[in-house]
Amino acid sequence: MNIEILSILVLIGMFVIATILPINMGALAFAAAFIVGSLIMGMSPNDIFEGFPSDLFLTLVGITYLFAIAQNNGTIDWLVEQAVKLVRGHMALIPWVMFLVAAIITGFGALGPAAVAILAPVALRFATQYRISTVMMGLMVIHGAQGGGFSPISVYGGITNQIVEKAGLPYGPTSLFLSSLFFNLAIAIIVFFVFGGWKSLREHATATGPDPDTHTAGISRAIVGHGGTPASPAYHRSDVSPSGAHIPSSEGLTSERLMTLVGLTALAIGALVFKFNVGLVAITVAVALALLSPKTQKAAIDKVSWSTVLLIAGIITYVGVLQKAGTVDYVASGISGLGMPLLAALLLCFTGAIVSAFASSTALLGAIIPLAVPFLMQGHISAIGVVAAIAISTTIVDTSPFSTNGALVVANAPEAERENVLRKLLIYSAFIAIIGPVIAWLVLVVPGIV
Repeated sequence: MNIEILSILVLIGMFVIATILPINMGALAFAAAFIVGSLIMGMSPNDIFEGFPSDLFLTLVGITYLFAIAQNNGTIDWLVEQAVKLVRGHMALIPWVMFLVAAIITGFGALGPAAVAILAPVALRFATQYRISTVMMGLMVIHGAQGGGFSPISVYGGITNQIVEKAGLPYGPTSLFLSSLFFNLAIAIIVFFVFGGWKSLREHATATGPDPDTHTAGISRAIVGHGGTPASPAYHRSDVSPSGAHIPSSEGLTSERLMTLVGLTALAIGALVFKFNVGLVAITVAVALALLSPKTQKAAIDKVSWSTVLLIAGIITYVGVLQKAGTVDYVASGISGLGMPLLAALLLCFTGAIVSAFASSTALLGAIIPLAVPFLMQGHISAIGVVAAIAISTTIVDTSPFSTNGALVVANAPEAERENVLRKLLIYSAFIAIIGPVIAWLVLVVPGIV
């Protein structure tokens, strides 16, 4: 068996093991990098570590650390409460506000599962109280999170853009973000009408009774394939932060929260306008906020998504070994051998969608995009369009109950509806896994104008 085939089988084995067992795929990838790289190929440690994504490592740590601070000091809570005020008396706007808040949270750097874990308990309580479809509300939250998930300062955006930039391909961070945002917005519009949102628009129904509790404690689910790490504690407020600092629930927009909003704005301006490194700006803003309120932020570092950091660092390091082994060129030559770049792009979109429905989207992004690089270098089709189509196809299926986002929606649904929600999400995810890649391909790849 040649080294190219062996290394591919090892990669497939990692996805299978991490999907079945609560073992972090990144840890498996580092072990595989050592076994395949050092023991089989005779690579030196320095050769292996050349593939370690130090820039992306800092981006992941900085962004998730900053978001943890925003969650700790109640800034996210304040944003959710402001969103609640917007929908008083306007029931039809409830799903859209949840979509918007989810997009904002992930757009500023939160992981998709973290945003869904924060909003799902609140959103599904809204759905129950105002007799809105639970499935629709859950899907609006998930697609909102995915819509903002590819902003230039987000985790998904950082992973994708840095892989493409490192490969020397033309890349458009803004195009990627807007493609994902509008694609998920279009899906959300369809979901809204298919699952009964049109009724509230037609009837102009208004909400009555008390507002839902925005401090609801929901249910947390383990991230399968990440090593069993909770996606995030289901969101709820208490008067004491994890560090033990007192946080009165009626504080409103405190100076601490205001400074956090200023910091998030500074991150966006620094990264998008001045083109500063996202990771360096994020960690600088986080440290500045921690210095302003060290007691409140004491436990924020523990909320950094270390399982995701390990996952991405391990996968990309192993992909570096694959590149040195010639595996990426081997696969790419097979794809190019089809003689039809458009068909090759479609196959990669389908691969991303189907595998991601059961495995980690974050890990898959780091593994599948490099496979497209060699044939994209030929310049026959738009690299920006293909990358956007693959990225969207890989993440829109996170509605699956087998993924963290879908599992969080099922877990936070009312017990009497849980089986029905599970069944509908399965049907919906199967449908979107088939139709989504085709539409993304037709819209973003075939025209070649992105």
